[in-house]
Amino acid sequence: MKIRPPLDLAKLRVRPLSERRSLTRAEDILLAPDSTPSNLSPTQLEAINNSPQRIREARKCDASVMLIYGAHLLRNGAAQIIEKLLAHGWITHLATNGAGSIHDWEYAWCGASTEGVEENVATGTFGSWHETATCIHIALMCGALEGLGYGASLGRFISENGTFVPAAADLATALAAQPHHPLSAARADLLHALHSGHLTSGPFPMEHRFPHASILAAAWRHQVPATIHPGIGYDIISNHPIFSGSVLGRAGEADFKSFAGSVEGLDGGVVLSVGSAVMGPQVFEKTMSCVNNLRLQEGRPVVKGHSIDVVDLQDGGDWDWSVGEPPKTNPAYYLRFCKSFSRMGAPMRYLQCDNAAFIHNLLHALQAP
Repeated sequence: MKIRPPLDLAKLRVRPLSERRSLTRAEDILLAPDSTPSNLSPTQLEAINNSPQRIREARKCDASVMLIYGAHLLRNGAAQIIEKLLAHGWITHLATNGAGSIHDWEYAWCGASTEGVEENVATGTFGSWHETATCIHIALMCGALEGLGYGASLGRFISENGTFVPAAADLATALAAQPHHPLSAARADLLHALHSGHLTSGPFPMEHRFPHASILAAAWRHQVPATIHPGIGYDIISNHPIFSGSVLGRAGEADFKSFAGSVEGLDGGVVLSVGSAVMGPQVFEKTMSCVNNLRLQEGRPVVKGHSIDVVDLQDGGDWDWSVGEPPKTNPAYYLRFCKSFSRMGAPMRYLQCDNAAFIHNLLHALQAP
């Protein structure tokens, strides 16, 4: 068997975003929070109207209210709606996947995102956009020097229109003087990027002309934790010579721990999983186990009293999830976004609904007297 060498990403040719045909524009998709929400069926509205009281009760007892969302919630124009939920203190934690962060940055910087996957893979250009990968990596590398995770680093980068890159000499001095420092690996990654010519020291200005289209920037402004849970090779920022698994892994590790911290505060709280078919259930079940592990060691009870609302466009497999999960012989058993959450020690309500329509109607229900 012939063993082939790994691909040399340093040879990738990347292009400026100005050359990409973007399929969506921020100003076309953004929903005004105070506009009339989309009409929903009586069943859908009844399900949504059950949520505000549980959210209010959770906030009265300072319990977590976590919104886990897929990238399509952003792409469907919900950024300013979520900003309003943050401003009122109704959401205490946001979490999304790597794609959610990429679209977030692109909308904030150039006001456009998404591309034709089939056509661009065929020409080898899919995802190979210089500014997207470069800016996200720089944001994460510089944020790591201050102990920030993925979401906070990128949210700050957008809000502050760039960052400052330390001098290579200063990084090298710090590494030599404190080789066992917790930030040594982060310093080494940034030093390597400088030596590789991917960036230069000093101010790195990057004007974001559409910050109102960014959920991460809103979270940074309101100081609400926003965590990103990426996968290595899942996201287009892998398609660039600057790609660093260690940079993404470090930022993702910090955000996993931050997410778990919010799960620790979930007694009597609320989980909203909106359009997150894979990341949300997978990350949540691991963090729930970590939290319960530590609690039991300390003689405390496991997380309890919380509720979980799962929203997706897919149907629920024609199964009543309120009675538990179906048998393995039923196709609904393989709906991860329902099955995993149904195992998390709390009532799980599934609602088949458009994600932006759900969050828009939820905001209006929370604002109702």
